[in-house]
Amino acid sequence: QVQLVESGGGLVQAGGSLRLSCAASGRTFSSVALGWFRRAPGKEREFVAAISGTGTYSDYADSVKGRFTISRDNAKNTAYLQMNSLKPEDPAVYYCAGRRWAVIGRSDFASWGQGTQVTISS
Repeated sequence: QVQLVESGGGLVQAGGSLRLSCAASGRTFSSVALGWFRRAPGKEREFVAAISGTGTYSDYADSVKGRFTISRDNAKNTAYLQMNSLKPEDPAVYYCAGRRWAVIGRSDFASWGQGTQVTISS
């Protein structure tokens, strides 16, 4: 089990950028694949991006591909989501999640952070 805390959310203009951070503790960080998810009000949580335990592989939802970049620094026990060219449909609470394996995947996440709010101004 890994404990995760997100930060970096806030208000940003459409077309702007934000970088979210996910600080981890507990289980060996490199032993778990990481994912970013988001949930808008009244909507189901959706997959955004994922990265393997070593950072070798990454995966993105079609809606963010080419705009968002997931990365991790295992020496610092921290993962990141760089969000560029933000669109009006991107506002949501963003969650960092840890899988129970180092292999990348879009499901079976056992650990979740508390979320950080991303708001887009028009």
